[in-house]
Amino acid sequence: MCRLFGMTAGTAAVGATFWLLDAPDSLQVQSRRNVDGSGIGFFDPIGKPVLDKQPEPAFADEEFIRGAKQAVSTTFVAHVRWATTGGRTVANTHPFAMQGRIMAHNGGFGEVAQLDYQLGPYRKLVHGDTDSERYFALIIQQIDTHGGDVGAGITAAARWIGERLPVSSLNAVVAAPGELWALRYPGQHALHVIERPAGDSIPASPASPASPASPASPASPANPAGPQSAANPGGPQSAAASQPQAATPRAGLHVRSSTSSVHAPALRSVRTVVVASEELDGERGWRMLADGELIHVRRDLTVESAVVIPEPPARLVPLPAGSPNIDT
Repeated sequence: MCRLFGMTAGTAAVGATFWLLDAPDSLQVQSRRNVDGSGIGFFDPIGKPVLDKQPEPAFADEEFIRGAKQAVSTTFVAHVRWATTGGRTVANTHPFAMQGRIMAHNGGFGEVAQLDYQLGPYRKLVHGDTDSERYFALIIQQIDTHGGDVGAGITAAARWIGERLPVSSLNAVVAAPGELWALRYPGQHALHVIERPAGDSIPASPASPASPASPASPASPANPAGPQSAANPGGPQSAAASQPQAATPRAGLHVRSSTSSVHAPALRSVRTVVVASEELDGERGWRMLADGELIHVRRDLTVESAVVIPEPPARLVPLPAGSPNIDT
């Protein structure tokens, strides 16, 4: 599942549809993960942040949880949460909005009382219990300290936490109308970027069907019965059916993970830049951000990139084996 997703089309407002759980075209149909919340953030026509998010207590609200979320904006942030700090409440669910910006975080850190002290009056920006929202408040504080420089604020905030607190990951996406910043720090969680030209997404080609000697021949959406030909249920596959099928382009941007999906048809004619915690199927040319790398996507879609924190955290907390936050 895509834990962290950001997309900007610069100055062009485009429509996008998000399925954050059990997308109808997901790579792992009807996968059920015990997640703790999901949501999207975007900007309205006058540039005001809008949040559409919901905690998911035991999947109580199936229609909201698994339904599509639609929005029109220049810039989007989406997030699926596995809680490390704070309960399942709307206030604790990503993304967050502060002072006209939107942020989502993938990772965790401890000893938040030290950060509360550092925040001082900026602590009033925090309405929930999460480390992530406190991280965002520190970013806002440091943006103000650095004269409105968002990149400098993100760097200073991540460095402050990394030097003092136990950290697993501070990966973050911060958005303003038409702009996007993304930090990968440290290298335990993945974060990928793609500078996407206008055009259609092309999903990966389906694998060739297994040979008769294979121990298993799984079903496919086109032939749920498995290896037998639909036209000849009792006989072997035809030669044509045994050949790999060419991938069919999807109108505009259409990317998906094991359970999530994003579709933006207008990106057939509009360039965009996308960041995600996974290399989403449908696009080729993803690049993994380096450890400590910060990117800034400007309104003209030029991308600035630099390794801003070369040193590791002073107190790195390794991720446990099998953690859903281990990305590749």
